Amino acid sequence: MLVKVVKQYTVFLPNVPGALSRFVELFVKEGINIIGIASEIRDDSGVVRVTVDTGNKISYILTNAGFTTVETPVISIELADKPGELLNLAGTLAGHGINITTVYGTALGGNTARVLIAVSDTDRAVELLSAGR
Repeated sequence: MLVKVVKQYTVFLPNVPGALSRFVELFVKEGINIIGIASEIRDDSGVVRVTVDTGNKISYILTNAGFTTVETPVISIELADKPGELLNLAGTLAGHGINITTVYGTALGGNTARVLIAVSDTDRAVELLSAGR
């Protein structure tokens, strides 16, 4: 299981055609690859969470483009793409009193999946998951 901390940026976008396109174009211009994206739409706006695997802080790029952003560490976990893996992950964290506050992911192909999670104790979660507990 590959476990590492990456960055998630949360922004509000208007719920109009082209808003997401203009937003992700900022990442392309900086050569930053998006490894995860999720959104929740409510009426005329939405919350978009974008996860990137880069050492560069990009909140200044988003701020300069007029976005208010929140940067959060999230854990990227690559695990086997089979039934029960998410249950094991969630059970391990719950068993150690660690709350999962955000989760999203997908299969990567080749029997591998990536799950991105924000948790109440990132350092402890990384330690537990890296040790395979």
